[in-house]
Amino acid sequence: MLYYFFRFLDQFGIPGSGMWNYISFRSLLALIFALAISAWFGGHFIRFMKRRNITETQRDPKIDPYGVNKLGVPSMGGIIIIVSMLVPILLFGRLRNIYLILMIVTTVWLGILGFADDYIKNFKKRKDGLNAKVKLVGQLGLGLIVGLTLFLSPDAVIRENVEIQHNNQVTQVVHKSDPVKSTKTTIPFFKANNLDYAEIMAFCGKYKNAAGWILFVLITVLVVMSVSNGANLNDGMDGMAAGNSAIIGLALLVLCYVSSHIEFAGYLNIMYIPGTQELVVFCSAFVGALIGFLWYNAYPAQIFMGDTGSLTIGGIIGVLAVIIHKELLLPLLCGIFFVESLSVILQVEYFKIGKKRGVKQRVFKRTPIHDNFRVLPSQLDPECKYVFRNWPRGCWHESKVTTRFWIVTIILAAATIITLKIR
Repeated sequence: MLYYFFRFLDQFGIPGSGMWNYISFRSLLALIFALAISAWFGGHFIRFMKRRNITETQRDPKIDPYGVNKLGVPSMGGIIIIVSMLVPILLFGRLRNIYLILMIVTTVWLGILGFADDYIKNFKKRKDGLNAKVKLVGQLGLGLIVGLTLFLSPDAVIRENVEIQHNNQVTQVVHKSDPVKSTKTTIPFFKANNLDYAEIMAFCGKYKNAAGWILFVLITVLVVMSVSNGANLNDGMDGMAAGNSAIIGLALLVLCYVSSHIEFAGYLNIMYIPGTQELVVFCSAFVGALIGFLWYNAYPAQIFMGDTGSLTIGGIIGVLAVIIHKELLLPLLCGIFFVESLSVILQVEYFKIGKKRGVKQRVFKRTPIHDNFRVLPSQLDPECKYVFRNWPRGCWHESKVTTRFWIVTIILAAATIITLKIR
């Protein structure tokens, strides 16, 4: 809203009003405001939740090898993150931008879904929370909204890159002047770094473009569901999900900026996507809100984000990647989330196989994988066979696990950005 107000003042030559046209200025303001709101609102929210006795009741204090008791810590802290994001976005963003509208819808949609789950757990005292099928339907619905909007909206376009060659060597990369609807996406490590979903569906003949868009929408649904659930599984230790997501958000901020800047897009030989500069403002608010939330969520946590936060931040990451056509970079960028999900799948399936044979067996000592690092030998089931019984040796403190996962995510984020030039 302030963007439009100062743009109006700029018509009359009011000093300083022209600064609001700069993405860097509005992005830094969004980051600072989100961080400040999160830090200020977080304290008030924690006190409110404690007065109302809306605190964690599901965690077993005996499960922590160091005896840290987390009962009585307020949950539903995702509300802090969502409020801290939306306020600066509404203040500093261009609210007519189709991509920013999609991100606001994503935040509110998944925020409501996660809130419903937390509400059932904390107020109805039902440990399982919202039915898993309802969660999946909600995530599927959002994926369809995002995919179909990008397909139907005339504002969701790209300008394809064209290589100018001289003596069989690329001397310059320019972008076509006419924006087009496209099913192309960036694929890492290949010289021709674009993959066209329409070409994958070439066997459909003259209907390949329509089939390509159908495939794109299905991929969007898969990305939203997988990343959202992966972030939800990663939220199991103090500061874990918030810290990892802030690092991923910074990487996405860089990717959004280079995709929205015609010169950087030309230098990196990636598609130029007009309008995605507003996503830089969104990413800045996203990172600022998460860092502010870490003030209270770092070990020992004063509040947990709950599904209100974890489902929302995972969906935000997935939708951001889809909008800038970088969804195929997510397995690398969000490697921690995917490993968390994979560990749970392997554990469940391996246990089922053993159960059919009458054998009690597990792959890891505990899942999601971050819990595997903080198990004492005395906490293991003596009747169960563990594939990784001796990995790791010893029991790590929760803060050490969290910090090391952050370091891994930093490496993956750097590697993701580097892939834009390695091909």
